[in-house]
Amino acid sequence: MLPPKLFMRARGDKPFLALGLLLFGVFVLAAQDVMVKKIADYTSFWQFQSIRSLGNMGLMLMIASAAGGLSLIRPKRVVAVAMRALMLTCCMICFFGGVQYITVSQMSAGLYTYPLFVTILAGPLLGEKVGIWRFSALAIGMAGALLLINPFSTAFHPMQIMPVIAGFFYALNILILRRYCRRERPLAIAFMVGLMFFVVGIIGAVVIAILPLSDTSRLSLPFLLIGWPELSLMVVGLCMLASLLNLTGNIFLSRAYQTADSSWLAPLDFSYLIFAMIWGRILFGDWPGHQALLGMALIAGAGILIVVRENTKTGAEARLKNAKSTT
Repeated sequence: MLPPKLFMRARGDKPFLALGLLLFGVFVLAAQDVMVKKIADYTSFWQFQSIRSLGNMGLMLMIASAAGGLSLIRPKRVVAVAMRALMLTCCMICFFGGVQYITVSQMSAGLYTYPLFVTILAGPLLGEKVGIWRFSALAIGMAGALLLINPFSTAFHPMQIMPVIAGFFYALNILILRRYCRRERPLAIAFMVGLMFFVVGIIGAVVIAILPLSDTSRLSLPFLLIGWPELSLMVVGLCMLASLLNLTGNIFLSRAYQTADSSWLAPLDFSYLIFAMIWGRILFGDWPGHQALLGMALIAGAGILIVVRENTKTGAEARLKNAKSTT
């Protein structure tokens, strides 16, 4: 059983505890994401999301009952938590939508363009100026994305762009989590995500089933355009395993970002790329080529550059403020 303190509100910053929580959460989520690609031929996105989310909510209800009561799953700011869950839902649709046409490396690196989108959105949403450092990081990250996606290759498929769009929605999720959900219990945040995933999964399955799509269209993108395929015990079992991995990873990740500044954690968040490559090798025997590795390195480098620069800038501003207050 996970320790009850993990489900309470965060109390102060604990950077090294947050570091351990983040690495474990990222490791588990990478395993789950690669596993979804493995089972995509046997289920659909909507079926998978519905069953996995039902498992998530059931597990959370049991954990809440054992750890302190159902109040642990009740958010304080319902709208903010729901909006964050909606952004994650959109992220997952884009991330897994073309899973049968893209590699594990393209999935993971596409998602981890999110720091670039955080930088882009900082201006209109937070009123921050985008200086030379941010523009440089954006250029590096875009170069990495182009190397990874390789749009001029004969093997290019439009679905390879989907994980990058997922990165955009993941950036919105991070901004909402840090700005509006810092004092929420991790279990309440995770339960809202599970509820949103379940509702969208059921609605999506119904809508996809009644859309007048040809069999050719459905088979061209089966994971996304087939509503509810025949359900097997294997799929149910794998969905339950994914539920356990997903819930564990998201709780640890949410608590990590609540327990320390994102500037401390964000560079190590890119360990997801390494874990995804390892799981991809284990489950598929795949390893990215030199161009893909270079693209992933540029994307990770751009994200780390943004984080380090922002951390330095924030520290300088704090020191200046302290100096003025003492004069």
